[in-house]
Amino acid sequence: MSIPSELIGSIPRSPELLSAIAEHGAGRLSGAAFAEVQRRAVQDTIVRLEALGSKVVTDGDQTKPSAYTYPVVGADNFSPDGVVLPFADGHRRQLPVLSSGPFRYQAHAEQFLRAAQKFATVPVKQSVVSPSLLSLLYPPAGVSGYSHTQYMEDLIAGAEADIRGCLDAGVHVVQLELTEARLALKLDPSGGVLHEFVELNNMVLGRFSEVERARIGVHTDPGADQGSTHSLDVDYAELLPELFRLTVGSFYLSLASEADPDRVLSAVADQLPPEGRVFVGVTDPNDPVVESVEQVRDRVLSAARHLPVERLGTCDDSGFASFADDLSVSRETAFAKIRARLEGTASAAEALGV
Repeated sequence: MSIPSELIGSIPRSPELLSAIAEHGAGRLSGAAFAEVQRRAVQDTIVRLEALGSKVVTDGDQTKPSAYTYPVVGADNFSPDGVVLPFADGHRRQLPVLSSGPFRYQAHAEQFLRAAQKFATVPVKQSVVSPSLLSLLYPPAGVSGYSHTQYMEDLIAGAEADIRGCLDAGVHVVQLELTEARLALKLDPSGGVLHEFVELNNMVLGRFSEVERARIGVHTDPGADQGSTHSLDVDYAELLPELFRLTVGSFYLSLASEADPDRVLSAVADQLPPEGRVFVGVTDPNDPVVESVEQVRDRVLSAARHLPVERLGTCDDSGFASFADDLSVSRETAFAKIRARLEGTASAAEALGV
């Protein structure tokens, strides 16, 4: 047995791809030429991850404008002035908002997965946006002729199809992105909004068998964008009881950025569900300094003092560039951090004799 180690998802886009995004947006690059640049970026990402020794890879979100809005890119019934995600350094991200019905996925994660599988020689995991985040795209004032009830029905059906398509395509694991969980507690300390989020996600998860849910995980973090976070000040202890109600097989928890990771690990150990694996973050994508192998090893050994090693895995705290225009960490730094995670995890496994 060894300790599994997985990438969360996004990798900073290649310089060639960043240039192509700008050229295509300005109408100076054809769709076919743009698609070829995207293909090369996905291939390069996977080849480099495998060369580092990754036993599971992703496409690095190279062809997504963001990890959260891919289902609605190209839709003509959204406006840009939706819910604001406020970050600690003062910058903001804004979600789109539905302006007319109906809601339909414009793209499903399966297409990104199948494109990645063409280049991978190891299993591929796929991140998908959570139903709870997409629930925020319906405006509080409502939509004429399209009720909130109908929106939720269409959303749940679309989210199920998004996950099921990946499972049917042979994904290693489908990872629900739940970056909004701690933010929900920050905006509503009563926990009511978070409870509603978990209920909604479980409604979708309930459409899958126990065997299928074993191949679904959930990732939570305090946000990671332009070197900042939106909810690092929210105590994990407030989040865990609700998070662990999600009926998934794996939990991916940001930890390297926490001020007191041992306290968080103790709380995780106390509340861990009877089944499921916990992947703990051992590198911080918001920090441009590359962790040493020894630093990662020690973080894994610390986690193993709290959690059963047979239920332990490692990951990065978050994706390295959930939004395509996030240039706060370079592509080379991201790969260096991944190398440190893989080698540090292997070193810890050796020390633990697993």
